[in-house]
This record gives sequence, structure tokens and C-alpha cells, in this order.
Amino acid sequence: MRTHVDAESGATPDGTQRFRDRFPDLPDHFRSQHGWWLSSIGIGTYLGSPDDDTDAAYVAAVQRAVERGINVIDSAINYRCQRSERSIGRALGLLFASGRARRDEVVICTKGGYIPYEGSLPADPDRFIRETYIDTAIARPEDFVDGHCMSPEYLWHQLEQSRRNLGVECVDVYYLHNPETQLERIPRAQFRARLRAAFEFLEERVDQGAIRFFGTATWNGYRVSPQASGYLSLDDVLAVAREVRGINHHCRFIQLPCNLALLEALTLRNQRAGGEQMSVLEAAKRLGVTVICSASLLHSRLLGRIPDALQAQFEGLSTDAQRAIQFARSAPGVSSALVGMSRPEHVDDNVATARVPPLDATAFKRLFAQR
Repeated sequence: MRTHVDAESGATPDGTQRFRDRFPDLPDHFRSQHGWWLSSIGIGTYLGSPDDDTDAAYVAAVQRAVERGINVIDSAINYRCQRSERSIGRALGLLFASGRARRDEVVICTKGGYIPYEGSLPADPDRFIRETYIDTAIARPEDFVDGHCMSPEYLWHQLEQSRRNLGVECVDVYYLHNPETQLERIPRAQFRARLRAAFEFLEERVDQGAIRFFGTATWNGYRVSPQASGYLSLDDVLAVAREVRGINHHCRFIQLPCNLALLEALTLRNQRAGGEQMSVLEAAKRLGVTVICSASLLHSRLLGRIPDALQAQFEGLSTDAQRAIQFARSAPGVSSALVGMSRPEHVDDNVATARVPPLDATAFKRLFAQR
């Protein structure tokens, strides 16, 4: 059973506008996409041990994030063995019950594809997969590629579990999680057929109100050479979406890394749109796709490593975390930059970035001269 179903089933234009209006001191923080207002900084929930202490920290951090002006909340069913989704669910329940937020104000995003263990890592993962998915006919052995599956039956099981974990009727953005994983093992034609079947299923779930939009959350797919085995063409992915539902399809989001160390989304001209070669950020804008930036801090590996000359380009910011976030949220075409925040004090420090206007185009280009 879901523990807290709010009156509204998902984020709405009016709800996200109401949320934005509560933070007049953050005028450059919100970006309009698909009728929603998205906070330029989102909270991620990837890192951490699958234990009770980390759960409690995330519950507190998610509440603080929403209270401080973050309404983009990101997770995946496999993060911390489902515990990240469940921590978000508990935090949302407390926020909604206390009236500090409403369901229509927050944009809840999660992902499906990888095996989500149940609360902790099993002693025998192969047995867990066999008993949970194969023996119950949720998936066939041949559907799995390195612990990844995107068959419709499997995605149905994963989405229903995510809705229970999060305690919501509707997931606002549902991503196929690193679908390029499968391209390392199966022919591209077979991959395309699997992608089409997944999109058909996801469009059906949009019709039923279980999700609002869907897309692809990737690590390598959109930022490698077209000759790489795991390369994804955004134009080709959207062509599959159009085959399924025409121009009114709901495949409208992508997620990929973009930070001071991983610049391919900005610099690598590996995508085509309208017959022109361009970066994935440029292609997404041309094709009407919202970009969410992951790994803004590169899992904290950027902290303490930003040179003094580059630090000087970020006026008004005092920490490397803030500088890295400012870079990501200022990248042309990025709507929201995700940052892992497992403690309320992390939230306070990171949200302070939003009080400083993002870098304009000239200042952003100047950063590259300093690298």
C-alpha cells in the first residue's frame, strides 16, 4: 500500500508556479519546461550505504531541499537497494502531511532498468534474480544484459514498485536507466526493437496516469563518439518515440553528466539534428528535449581540485561545490543540475548557489580559457 497519496497525482503548471512564487529571493533559480517550473538545482540520491542512518539523513535532506526551494527530486529504483526511493517517500509524506509542500509542486523523477535488490545486497545475486524475476515470469533470462533489463513486463514490475516506494500515484519523469548498457552485448537492430517495446509500454502508462513524461538517463550514451558501441543518437531515439506515438510522444527528457571534468555534452559534436552536426545539448534544444545534468560534482571528486584561476571566475561563491554547481546550472541548455545531498547542511550550502545569478554566455565561454 502507498503510505501517502496526495490529492494531486503529479506535478502541475499551477503547482510548480506556486512553489516558485514562494521563493522570490531566488529569481534566476527556476526554468520553465513543459509547463512546469523546475528548480535549477535538483537533489540526487545515488550515493550512500544501504543502512538506516543513511536513510534518516536522506529523509532530512529531502525535506530541507524542498523547504529551501528545490523541487526536482531524482532517484532510481536500484539506488541503495531501493532505500533511496523509500527515503524520498518518507520525506514527501512528512512534507505533505505537514502542509509544507503539496504533491503538485514537486517534480519526482526515477529510473528503471538495473536490478534493484531488496533493502541490502543479497548473498547470492544470481539466485535473487532467478527467484524474483525468472521463476515468476517477470522476465526471461535472455532479457538481461549485465544486470540490465528493459522488457515491458520487467518495466511494469519496476514502475509499480517505484510508485510504492515513493508513495505516489504518478512519477513525473521516468527514465530508462543507462539503456546503452545493452548495446555492449546485443546488435543495434535488436536494441532498437527493445527500445520501441519499452516506449510502447511507457506511453501506455502515460495514458493510465502512472507517469507524465519519460526519457533516457545515460552515463556514456550521449557523450561518446558515434563509432563507439554504446553510442546513442538522440535523433534516432526520438524517431523511435515518434514511431510509437507520433509527434505527441512523451519522450521529452534526457539525463547525462556535464561538469567541470566531463565536458563532452558541451564540446563533442556527436549528434545530428536538422541535418547539422552539433553537441547533445544543442541537439536537445533543437529537438525539444529537456536536459537534466547529473554528477554536477562528479561524486565529490571535483571538490578541492578547482584551480585558483578558475575559482576566480565564480564571483560571489565560496566553495568548490558551489562553483561546480554554478558551472552545471549555467551550461547552455541545462534545465536542472543534480547534486547528491544526503544531509541538510549539504542542502543549505548548495542552495546558496542559487542566490547568485548563473553565468551568462560570455562568462561561461571565458571559463574554457581558464581550464
